[in-house]
Amino acid sequence: MSSMHHLLRRAAPPSAVAAGLIAVVVGITSSAAIVFTAARAAGATQAELTSWMLALGVGMGVTCIGLSLRYRVPVVTAWSTPGAALMATGLHGATMAQAVGAFLLSAALITVCGVTGWFERGMDRIPVPLAAGLLAGVLLEFGTRLFSSMHGDFAVVFPMFVAYLLSRRWLPRYAVIAALVTGVVAAAAGGSLDLGGVRFQVASPVLTAPDFSWQVLISVGLPLFVVTMASQNLPGVAVLRNEGYHVPVSPLISWTGGVNLLLAPLGLFGLNLAAITAAICTGREAHENPRRRYTAAVWAGIFYLCVGVFGGAVGSLLTALPPALVAGIAGLGLLGTIGGSLSSALSDERWREAAVVTFLTTASGVTLLGIGSAFWGLLAGLCTAFVTHTRHRPAPPTPPTPARTESQQLPDRSRI
Repeated sequence: MSSMHHLLRRAAPPSAVAAGLIAVVVGITSSAAIVFTAARAAGATQAELTSWMLALGVGMGVTCIGLSLRYRVPVVTAWSTPGAALMATGLHGATMAQAVGAFLLSAALITVCGVTGWFERGMDRIPVPLAAGLLAGVLLEFGTRLFSSMHGDFAVVFPMFVAYLLSRRWLPRYAVIAALVTGVVAAAAGGSLDLGGVRFQVASPVLTAPDFSWQVLISVGLPLFVVTMASQNLPGVAVLRNEGYHVPVSPLISWTGGVNLLLAPLGLFGLNLAAITAAICTGREAHENPRRRYTAAVWAGIFYLCVGVFGGAVGSLLTALPPALVAGIAGLGLLGTIGGSLSSALSDERWREAAVVTFLTTASGVTLLGIGSAFWGLLAGLCTAFVTHTRHRPAPPTPPTPARTESQQLPDRSRI
C-alpha cells in the first residue's frame, strides 16, 4: 500500500497536477475566442470547429506528453495565438480547403527549420540576459493584470492574492492551488461563475482535403510560419533556457512541425512551443525539484487530450470562468518566473542596457508587419548590444616606444 502511495506521489504530485491544469485553463481561456473567430472566418461549420478543437487538443497533448517524457524536461506546447489572430482577418473569403493548404505550408516550413537546425543555431547566438529580458517582457502583462483585474472584480482576485500570500508563508508548495480554489469559491459565491451553457459531447474528426491557392499561401501560409517562429517558438525556447533546461531545440521544432503537418487536415493550424503556459510548468510552484517539473507538462498534456476529446464542450466550460479569475491565477502562477527572468536579465552589467531595451520593447506589445513584439524586442536588444559594445570597445594598446640607446640619447659631436 505504501509503495502504491509513493508511486502515485511521484506520478501525480499535487503541485505538478495543479500547474498542468492551470496552464491549460490559461491557455484555453485566454485565446479560445480568437480560434473560434479564425475558424468562422474560413466558413467552418460547427462540426469543423469541433474538429479544430479535437486536432488542437490531441496535437498539444501528444507533444506535451511525448517530448516531456523523452527529455525529462517540462516541454509545453500550444497553438499559435498570433497565428489565430492573423487568420481571423486573413481567411475572409477563403474556403476551409484553402485554409488547410496554408496550414500545411506553414507546418512544412517549421519542420524544415527543425530538421536543418537553422532555428537552433540562431538561438545559440542569443545572449542569456537578452533571452531573459525577452521572457520577462512577454510575461509582464500577465503579472500586471493580476493587480489591474482587482479594479473590476476585487471580490474574486483579492481573496486569491491573500490566499496565495498566506500559503506562501505556511504551505508554499500549494500556494497556487489554494489561490485557484479560493478564486472558484469566490466566483461561485458572487454569481460570476455561470455553467448553465455547458454541454458535454465527444468530438468527431472532420477531414478536409487541401486546396493550394497561391494567394492564400502567400497571404496566410507564409505569415503564419513567420509569426509562429518569431512570436511563439522564440520565447518558448527562452522559457526553457531561462530555467536551466538545455534540451536540444531542433528535435522539439521538428516534432511540433511534424505533428502539425499530420493533423493539419483536421484543423490544426499552428503548433509551437509555449511561452506563458510553459512558464507555469517550469517554475518552482510546479515542483520544488527542477528534475521533476516535467510531470507538470505531462499533466498539461493529459488535460489537453481531454480538451480535444470533448472538443467545444471543454472550451465552453473553460470560457465560463470569469476573466478576472483567469487573469489572477495566471499572474500568481508566473510571479516566480517573472522575478527570476528580471534577475537573470540584469545580473550581467555588460548586457544590462541591451536586456532592458529587449524587456521594454517586448513588454510594449508593438506589432510591425504582422510580427509580434517578442521578435522586435530581441532585434532591438541585439542592435543595442552591437552599438554599445562597439562604442565601449577599448582601443588597441599603443606599442611601447623602444628605449633609446646611449648613442641615440647623446648628440652627434661630429656635427657640433
